[in-house]
Amino acid sequence: MTASEAATFSAGWLALREAADHRARSAALEAQLAKAVAGHDELRIVDLGAGSGSNLRALAPRLGPRQHWTLLDHDGALAEAARSALAANADRAHTEGETLVLDLAGRRVAVDFAIADLAADPAAARAHHPHLVTASAFYDLVSADWCRGFAQTLRGSGIVVHAALTCDGRDSWHPPHAADAAIASAFSAHQASDKGFGPAAGAQAAAVLAAALANAGYAITTADSPWRLGPDDRALIAALAAGTAEAARDSGQVDAATAQAWAEARTQAGSCVIGHVDLLALPA
Repeated sequence: MTASEAATFSAGWLALREAADHRARSAALEAQLAKAVAGHDELRIVDLGAGSGSNLRALAPRLGPRQHWTLLDHDGALAEAARSALAANADRAHTEGETLVLDLAGRRVAVDFAIADLAADPAAARAHHPHLVTASAFYDLVSADWCRGFAQTLRGSGIVVHAALTCDGRDSWHPPHAADAAIASAFSAHQASDKGFGPAAGAQAAAVLAAALANAGYAITTADSPWRLGPDDRALIAALAAGTAEAARDSGQVDAATAQAWAEARTQAGSCVIGHVDLLALPA
């Protein structure tokens, strides 16, 4: 997750950030991905921590004419939100049993939804026999040990891995504020707390995941994918400021008054850049 990781993982928050997410993603890396997975009669994709389906909405238009996605998440309410949002966003939609079938600009995209405890089972994606495992804003929530275990479950599998929008801690707000450094340090400490997968990798996640996958026999390519927020993103900036300040305060490293003053100032910030990295891992 980004520096707004303190915000609740609600459908509302995910909807608020989606436009910024989609703008930030590396189109060049996704073009490489599309080339790498071309040629399948039906491309099988597993999306980890799929939330409300934003990753599918961003990536499916770049992939082949027949796709079968399995959206894995622990939250049934988000899965239902994803089902509704994906159907509403499609040119046409119908169901075949439990499978949602979408027509997206001539692409046939079948979507299944599965509840999974990814923390307990890093190999959960393998059960769905994917050609591609993807995730967005996910790996900074998991631990370094989880990343290493996940990578080892893919050794020799031939599965392509794509990770979008993994935060990297290179955040900046404008204009500067006296509490920026203290808030950033406190937020980083909170970000490294356990999100259910062990101590979170946080801003080190992209590097940790890249090393783990390289050790498992993958060739790694990365690209920066920062949020660049400005006057048209006022609602997202306000939510980001509030969430970051709350996390910093909860870390115990800054007092409530400092966090509140920073949040109030940052709600009116002229712009901010929130750093992310996208990653593509191809079987060697």
